[in-house]
Amino acid sequence: MGRTVTALVVAGVAAASASRVSAQTSTLSKTGVALERVAQARAEKKISERYDPTFRKYTKRFFGPAFDWKYFKAQGFAESGLKADAQSWVGARGVMQLMPSTYHDIASHRPEFGTIDQPEWNIAAGIMHDHYLWQLWGNGVPESERHHFMFASYNAGEGTISRALAATKAKNAEPVWSSVELIAPTVQRWRYSETLGYVRRIDSTYAKLTAPPQ
Repeated sequence: MGRTVTALVVAGVAAASASRVSAQTSTLSKTGVALERVAQARAEKKISERYDPTFRKYTKRFFGPAFDWKYFKAQGFAESGLKADAQSWVGARGVMQLMPSTYHDIASHRPEFGTIDQPEWNIAAGIMHDHYLWQLWGNGVPESERHHFMFASYNAGEGTISRALAATKAKNAEPVWSSVELIAPTVQRWRYSETLGYVRRIDSTYAKLTAPPQ
């Protein structure tokens, strides 16, 4: 009987010790995961800020100092997650996901531009292409809506968005992006869900980039 009680006591002590070790291991594991997440967040922030000077520089050059460069950073996130080596299934490349033919056309007028895979020139060419689209939408849409049409054209092509706007006007709707969103399913030869999602991602990312620090 004495030996049985002793064995039970020893077993209880062992179980308690094992429980404490398990709890300590669990705590260490959770701490390790938390530290890993913090490190990952810092790394992601560092990557996300890497191209800020480039976005600032070429926004100022092609759009002037008053235009917010964070719009184009948000676009870079929507295009590639700011990954310089990103490549789409159709062959678009770089941070701004330019097609090689588009990049070649742009770079042919800018002898200082290097290759499409160099982040600085990829971003510069993307913003330069945005400027062309920005000018294209200088008439026909309100100034406050112009960036939506610019980004949509970057994604779907100016011809597609022109057809969408024409369909909107045919319905006597206001020439604003929300009207285009409503009419989008009726526009032929347009993967509209991709474009609408693209514009929304830019808007939401821009809102995060410009939100006051918590």
